[in-house]
Amino acid sequence: MEGVISNFRRGRHTVYSDQMIIEISNVNKKEKTKDLIGKKVEWISPGKKVIKGVIKRFHGNKGAVRVKFETGMPGQSLGKKVKIE
Repeated sequence: MEGVISNFRRGRHTVYSDQMIIEISNVNKKEKTKDLIGKKVEWISPGKKVIKGVIKRFHGNKGAVRVKFETGMPGQSLGKKVKIE
C-alpha cells in the first residue's frame, strides 16, 4: 500500500518535525483508517537512507493519518511516496 506525505503535523506556533500527515490512496473516509492504525511506514531518502514510522491516529475526516517517525523528517520528504506495510 502506498501513501503520500502531505505536511508536517503542526499547530499555530509549533511544528512537530517527527510527525507527518499522510494521505493514503483508496482511503477517503475516517472509518477506513481504523484498520491502518499500528501499521509500519517507510520513507526512502534520496541518499537511500530508510526512515521508519508507525501510524498513530487518523487526521481529519477525509482519510488522512498521522504518522510518528523515529527521527525528524526533512522538508524534501513533502509530496513524496511512502510504503505502508
